[in-house]
Amino acid sequence: MRESGNVFKLEINGDQTFLLISDVHFDNPKCDRVLLKEHLDQALAKKAIVLINGDFFCLMQGKYDPRGAKRDIRPEYLEGDYIDEVIYDAEQFLAPYVSIIRFFSRGNHETNIQKRLETDVLQRLADLLNTKHGGNVKIGGYGGWIVVKYRDKVNPRGRSTSYKIKYFHGNGGGGIVTKGTINHQRFDASIEGADMIWMGHIHDQWSMKLYKETLDPFYSVIQKEIWHIQTPSYKNEYADGSGGWHIERGAPPKPLGGYWCEIIPYRHLKDGADYIRIDTKIYST
Repeated sequence: MRESGNVFKLEINGDQTFLLISDVHFDNPKCDRVLLKEHLDQALAKKAIVLINGDFFCLMQGKYDPRGAKRDIRPEYLEGDYIDEVIYDAEQFLAPYVSIIRFFSRGNHETNIQKRLETDVLQRLADLLNTKHGGNVKIGGYGGWIVVKYRDKVNPRGRSTSYKIKYFHGNGGGGIVTKGTINHQRFDASIEGADMIWMGHIHDQWSMKLYKETLDPFYSVIQKEIWHIQTPSYKNEYADGSGGWHIERGAPPKPLGGYWCEIIPYRHLKDGADYIRIDTKIYST
């Protein structure tokens, strides 16, 4: 069977921590790079795998971009090769973490540049990290799947299981009251088989568990846990609340950071048989 090109698979050997982040907006002056570096340093110490769900770049200050404003460009990017300067800067910033960064998906800021300027900035960044720094970074679509596979190598029968994450960068404004929960409910109704549904885009942060009735491998009725994760941003648009597009549209202060996700495989014994199950712990950065 031919595999989909939008399913990213990775294997783990035991308990594994992941750092889930989105909406970094790396090149924006309002990106909190100090906080981003702090979280990446923590991930390096934990040997966590870093997954990034869209809008790593901002890139709104290019020629002919109607969203551009001179106040929103970092002085080091005031060069003729604006897009290139941003990509090279990101390469240098991320190079110390190349051993743990495994995946970028596209957000609306990356797809906008691809449409306007016909260049894939994320693929260019991944190529630099992989060829110059020995990385193994993959690029996904605006939405897709991340499949974490575990095989019990100690058990001679080699039992295995997987943890399936449905990611989607996001759409709409989220809602000042609902915080994007309605979009998650829509995905929950239309997506089958996910253990987690993960979105970004709206710069809000929350996590919740929903449950569905299903059958285990022995046809017993169980309640399956499904995590819903909404990751925020590293772009502090509110600041002191004095002005700017974020303030003028009546948007509130937004959280910064992401989530840690611990995936913990274990053997589950039942009626003389055993199989592998996965426990999951989610907590904010």
